[in-house]
Amino acid sequence: MASRQLRRRTFLKTTFGAAITVPHFVPSTALAAPARPGANDRIHVGLIGSGYRSRDLTKESPADLKLVAVADCDLRQITDYKNAVKDLPDSIVADPCTPYQDYRRMLDKEKLDAVFIATTTHARALISIHAMQAGLDVYAEKPLTITIEEGQYLIRAERKYNRILQVGTQQRSIDINNFGSDLVRSGAIGKVHTVLCPNFIGPELRGELPAEATPAEMNWDMWCHSTDLIPYSPALHPGLGRWGKYRDYDGGGLGWGVTGWGAHAFDQVQRALGTDDTCPEEIRLEGEGPNAPVTMRYPNGTLLELSLPQGKGPGLGAIFVGDKGKIEINRNRLASNPPELVQDAPPPADKSEYASVAHAHIRNWVDCMRTREKPRAHAEIGHRASVICILVNICRELGRSLKWDPIQEEFLGDDEANALRSRPRRTGFELPQIS
Repeated sequence: MASRQLRRRTFLKTTFGAAITVPHFVPSTALAAPARPGANDRIHVGLIGSGYRSRDLTKESPADLKLVAVADCDLRQITDYKNAVKDLPDSIVADPCTPYQDYRRMLDKEKLDAVFIATTTHARALISIHAMQAGLDVYAEKPLTITIEEGQYLIRAERKYNRILQVGTQQRSIDINNFGSDLVRSGAIGKVHTVLCPNFIGPELRGELPAEATPAEMNWDMWCHSTDLIPYSPALHPGLGRWGKYRDYDGGGLGWGVTGWGAHAFDQVQRALGTDDTCPEEIRLEGEGPNAPVTMRYPNGTLLELSLPQGKGPGLGAIFVGDKGKIEINRNRLASNPPELVQDAPPPADKSEYASVAHAHIRNWVDCMRTREKPRAHAEIGHRASVICILVNICRELGRSLKWDPIQEEFLGDDEANALRSRPRRTGFELPQIS
């Protein structure tokens, strides 16, 4: 394929520690105008991060994608992944599917068109940037970032390297969800004055964890990535249920967490309110404690309230309250008051939620790789949803209400809060300069 033949010149550069030699990427945009896959071309993809979610992404991929390589800092996860997808045909997963412990070597050696990135949240942004610098399109799981600074870098990288980046907020590809969103945006319930979401819980401080000898199959330095290099702990790896609850690695990534289900819910709010290019401008703390309720106000006056108890209401969506009625949007579900508002809605997907939803979302990414049009959940959309998550966490961490400028992306008159838009990164894992 022309895009792969033109893709990259590389040279070796020492980073991430003096003893490790890794590739530095010259983007395809510096060499020639980026080609796009033809209508009938097979798109060769790599997978970075081979945990549980990666298996679903592979099984749900359209037939015109072919997985040819997989990278994970834990070789045991690659083995488990290959066993999980071994029954898929060679047309979907190549045999052999080349394993790599260092994703950078995969980007350098393989003739890829695109990558799935399903790593830990704290590593995702930099890996996505490296992939785009290597001339590849990216499907990145949510939440897109762990800091506001990371999202700003990704938006610039997407633009500079002319890449197609799709964030895995899959509800953007559910027909019934989009129907409900369009009802809200079209004024079916009048002016929306309040949006109700669950009171999603935030991350925990890590503290001291039990330590063990690092498994022989594990590159623990790479797993820790931009965070402090601490002793290996089975309390962190493997599994989202371990690392996802700690602030070092995520923003509350479990179910009912701010960056877990909350990332989907806030993206649903953004889609329905038509606010993909902005965010709330005021974050008001409504109580005390690490998971106090929060109310946010958009520039047009709409209030977003994190007030519903866990297990009540739409865990992956929101209730939109207008002066003419209510619409509740959840994943693959829609309800309204008055009921006739949604009588013409398309039926829910008739397959399992994840299979049908993810397939349509990946399909949109593939189509956009061919047309070079923006996908449904491009970098700015993913960034704005992540910003809402981060605003909630910063407000709770500081224990006070905040004012936010959604254009300049800075807190007004609050140096302490502004310092939390980014965080220190370990030497060798800095974000690259992207103008």
